[in-house]
Amino acid sequence: MKDVDFVIVTGLSGAGKTQAMKVLEDLHFFCIDNLPPALLPRLVELHGQTDRTRKYAIAIDIRVREYFSDLRQSLEWLEKSGYSYQIIFLDCSDSVLIKRFSETRRLHPLVKGKTTPESIYENIAEERRLLSDAREMAHVIIDTTDLRPMDLRVRLNEIYQNLPLHESLTVDIFSFGYKYGAPIDADIVFDVRFIPNPFYVDELRPLTGAEQEVADYVMQFSITQEFLVRFCELVQLLLPAYSREGKARLTIGIGCTGGQHRSVAIAIELAKRLKERGIKSGARHREITRSHLIKEELR
Repeated sequence: MKDVDFVIVTGLSGAGKTQAMKVLEDLHFFCIDNLPPALLPRLVELHGQTDRTRKYAIAIDIRVREYFSDLRQSLEWLEKSGYSYQIIFLDCSDSVLIKRFSETRRLHPLVKGKTTPESIYENIAEERRLLSDAREMAHVIIDTTDLRPMDLRVRLNEIYQNLPLHESLTVDIFSFGYKYGAPIDADIVFDVRFIPNPFYVDELRPLTGAEQEVADYVMQFSITQEFLVRFCELVQLLLPAYSREGKARLTIGIGCTGGQHRSVAIAIELAKRLKERGIKSGARHREITRSHLIKEELR
């Protein structure tokens, strides 16, 4: 990630600040919307006492109005305190801004009284005037006139991670049991009930797929190994396409009957193999957590 402590996101209303903040949040910035610039030093002092390494993304726009003039003074304070920062200014053509306001049915922040196409143009012109100093100070100006949200994501990833977009995508793999219901939060679901079930092996029944004995049993079958190889190849093939559609996280469910044995072992092994291919991934287990909670309630 680019070595910067603060990213100040500003620009015209409707130019994409909300989308930009979502992307920066995915890049592990601590995001704050609509913070009056005068409060920036106080925020830094509060968090700096415990974590000087935290990175911030702060949206400051015309909604703060009378406080906007404090921006330059606050930035000077950051410099004197040894913090680095960048200002991103999001611009856009008037015609596209008006179209966006029309589609979302939102009022321009400077609107007064009845809204007409002429008055919106006047509001945008006034906002450009009020933000002229901020635009002049900006380190990066992004014109979103012809950008889709995914294009903006690509641009910000390039600036703050210096990585191809698909390399910043995280694969979240979780195991589950069909007997407790199919997941509704997965992008892709694989059913691994084609693998022989350790549940019918007496010494393995009380264990889970997180334990080596169960994992060894599940991995011994040729169909398991073939599935693992082809799955990893498929994910590696699809990641660039998913990332181009704006995804920051790809969630994959691995299901078996009870979510205790096969799906757990497979989820762990898949996450391991994807990491070996340089893909950010992790495994979690829905039903093991469920079982733990049930046992706690029974005590």
